[in-house]
Amino acid sequence: MALVEPVPGEPAATADLGHERALVVADYHAGIEAALRKEQGVSLDSAAEQRRDHLRTLLDRTDPDRVVFLGDLMESIAGPGGAERGEIEVLLETVEERAAVTLVKGNHDGDIESWVDCEVTPGDGVRLGDVGFAHGHTWPAREVLESDVVCVGHEHPCVRLEDSVGGSRVERVWLRGELDPAPFETHYGESLTTNAELTVFPGFNDLSGGTWVNVEGQEFLAPFLPEGLRDGEAYLLDGTRLGAYAEI
Repeated sequence: MALVEPVPGEPAATADLGHERALVVADYHAGIEAALRKEQGVSLDSAAEQRRDHLRTLLDRTDPDRVVFLGDLMESIAGPGGAERGEIEVLLETVEERAAVTLVKGNHDGDIESWVDCEVTPGDGVRLGDVGFAHGHTWPAREVLESDVVCVGHEHPCVRLEDSVGGSRVERVWLRGELDPAPFETHYGESLTTNAELTVFPGFNDLSGGTWVNVEGQEFLAPFLPEGLRDGEAYLLDGTRLGAYAEI
């Protein structure tokens, strides 16, 4: 049994932490509708309730001891507005009735640790059991890299798929493969002992855009990608293996 297993058909995974079983989701981006309205002039009704119901369904399906939010629980980088903060508070109340919560702090999460009561890790992540978690906007801590599996978000990886008549669609994907220590050794200036698998999570929020990994000109956001996952493969949410992401 793998330490980290995607939930079939979902932008979420379960993780075996040894003493606990976790549900892991990345890039929730609560309150994104307000940001889209302010920054892009796109007017959408709030989907806060639908997001919360989606997560509640995943809790029912996986029955975890802990929920790990893999960064960017918030959307606004500065302090959240009332609606966004309210969404997060109600969400955490809902989840904490069922499981403990760990938030791996992301670049959108501001000073969230000052007003939530769940565990909030530093930006370079945390190791829980044999699994390391980091958002991916900065270099992961060494203890994270020395885990058996390293989980990151931040990228919201997607692929553009075309059909035989020229139509296309965008699908969220997982990226998985052996972690290449070379860029991390260069960054830290010392050798790194690791045989980790690196898993890049799809974004939970389907309004948050993403990195199209098979479109020329798209660049990764994480400072260690693509070098840290040179031989990674892409998988659709339903588990379909697309092969090497660089060759799709």
